[in-house]
Amino acid sequence: MNIKEKLISIKEKFAGLEQKLMQPMDHKELAKLSKEHSDLKPIVELADEYLRAVSNMSQAEEMMKDSSMREIAEAEFYELKDRLPVLENEIKIALLPKDEADERSAILEIRAGTGGDEAAIFAGDLFNMYKGYADIHGWKIEVMDAHESDSGGFKEISVHVAGRGVFGRLKFEPGAHRVQRVPATESQGRVHTSAATVAVMPEAEEVDVEINPADLRIDTFRASGAGGQHVNKTESAIRITHVPTGTVVECQDGRSQMKNKETAMIRLRARMYEAKREALALERAKTRKSQVGTGDRSDKIRTYNYPQNRCTDHRIGLTLYNLDYVMTGEALDQVIEALITADQMEKMAEA
Repeated sequence: MNIKEKLISIKEKFAGLEQKLMQPMDHKELAKLSKEHSDLKPIVELADEYLRAVSNMSQAEEMMKDSSMREIAEAEFYELKDRLPVLENEIKIALLPKDEADERSAILEIRAGTGGDEAAIFAGDLFNMYKGYADIHGWKIEVMDAHESDSGGFKEISVHVAGRGVFGRLKFEPGAHRVQRVPATESQGRVHTSAATVAVMPEAEEVDVEINPADLRIDTFRASGAGGQHVNKTESAIRITHVPTGTVVECQDGRSQMKNKETAMIRLRARMYEAKREALALERAKTRKSQVGTGDRSDKIRTYNYPQNRCTDHRIGLTLYNLDYVMTGEALDQVIEALITADQMEKMAEA
């Protein structure tokens, strides 16, 4: 089946869906067909433009035989000829299998790695970068759990990022992030290297993972903060252990034990859902590295070099010299868009 036949087939399927959506049906079937219709709509719009361009190109070629129309027809013909490969590429990308988790909200976890106090400060900088990025995209960000460092920043912080398409844009962020800069405590001006690790998991609904309450061990303890700050005198902090898998989550950021338990369950579901997704990926022979990695300086996906105002993503060899804007979140899309494009090209090559 060539691309023209494929597009005609998609348009026929889309028309059939529109007919079905006009018929009475239950909510479950309506939701399923509506999503399928929504997913196909941008492809159909591209298909219409492509088929229209093919038709117009054929007409222009015919008109070129008329000497009085040749100049105008040639201009249109070659303009359309240049446009068709671009449209074909856009269509191929649109037809790539979609990750159903891309449209979901996400759980973002940042942990200080190698580098002591400077690593914790850098973890705080990464949190501020993602917070700025979330604000730009109109996403809502809420701290779920945080362990502050005495020197500033975080030993570990987990946040809920709510909005449409959050996971699809942040899913390339997991791994070790390395920073090179002169710490405020460095008296001789030497550049130090430290690291923090990032994990990103799609938010899971209760229907995505089945958790038997009997498999959970729930412990309570007193919350504590950096330097004895924000110490809770009651046992409001929650630790939940999923005994069969050994998965452990904690939450002590809220004042209420009930709120902390709800938040911990959100994190637990997200972790188990991601584990389920990874297991499926392995079954399809698409083995991937652990998101967090070791936290060692050498285990890196991206380097943030402050003296050179440079941000380098080592996976795709992208280097930007606007680190100041990357760290506010303003230029982070330049990195993420390049990663999305690289991923699409790889999938197209596999297909």
